Amino acid sequence: MENETLIRFGVFLGLFALLALIETARPRRVRSQTRTSRWVTNWAITIANTITLNALAIALPLLAVGAAIDASNQGWGLFNALGLPLAIEIILTILILDFAIWLQHLITHKVPLLWRLHRVHHADVDIDVTTAIRFHPLEIALSMLIKIGLVYLLGPAAIAVILFEIILNGTAMFNHANIKLPLVLDAAVRKVLVTPDMHRVHHSVHRAEHDSNYGFSLSIWDRIFGTYIAQPAEGHDDMKIGLQWQDERPSRLGWSLALPFFKK
Repeated sequence: MENETLIRFGVFLGLFALLALIETARPRRVRSQTRTSRWVTNWAITIANTITLNALAIALPLLAVGAAIDASNQGWGLFNALGLPLAIEIILTILILDFAIWLQHLITHKVPLLWRLHRVHHADVDIDVTTAIRFHPLEIALSMLIKIGLVYLLGPAAIAVILFEIILNGTAMFNHANIKLPLVLDAAVRKVLVTPDMHRVHHSVHRAEHDSNYGFSLSIWDRIFGTYIAQPAEGHDDMKIGLQWQDERPSRLGWSLALPFFKK
């Protein structure tokens, strides 16, 4: 769709800047590393991811939104066969894709080869808005291939996919942000959306805690499937973030990109 990339990028930058400002004014936790050392690495990984997706687009021109347009043109997919009203189709698309992301996230924790890739995200020893964009390029490419396949199966309208991507990116940055929400507000919001305090539990070094709270947007999936943990055992101020065996090296770009190939 015309200007789709520009719109998504503008929303992303605007939300990133807003959350970064809130983190500065009202942080939830004291940082263990300087913001500069981590942000340079996390943004460099994001640039590598962008390059990876652009390279993937050369070999496979139709990424998620393009796949939706192509499926519509070809009449492929469930929604193209059902002919539902657009509003219903958008709601169902967002729900189904969000569940798919939740399930994919759970699987990356259970399959050793996929966990090697995903632990790059978990290696961050602090958690803030940049952690939301810290994923290994190979994991990003694999995730996009899965998303493309699902879009072809569903056949959703392109606008539904665009809205889902904007919501996913926005909520992921929100729930990774190092911001302190009032407890009453947190309790209300997490009934629907994953909050920073809820998702922070997922970044605990303890296996039982980082194998919980897999949601990026909606909190309902963890509640339904019994993977919800309300609070970390050690409290948000004292809990340790990251991997049990790591040190300060996650702030290094080379170490982070090579992490999937380490034995541990």
